[in-house]
Amino acid sequence: MELPEYSKQQLALRNGQDKPQVWIAYKGKIYDVGSSRLWRNGKHYEHWAGQDLTAELPDAPHTDTVFEKFEVIGVLK
Repeated sequence: MELPEYSKQQLALRNGQDKPQVWIAYKGKIYDVGSSRLWRNGKHYEHWAGQDLTAELPDAPHTDTVFEKFEVIGVLK
């Protein structure tokens, strides 16, 4: 099954504020992180939902395996 594509503008609306969805992008994939208590209200430490966080992960205290527990709901165009 092919995943739907979303633009950066569409992703930006899924920030937990403008729309109820809490999505982030990482390495071209869009993840629904709304089930995580760490992403409450679309904020996780200094990171905001609705953005591509690929460039920010090297500064995180965890690896990209953290995304394995979240559903991939689309791809970033």
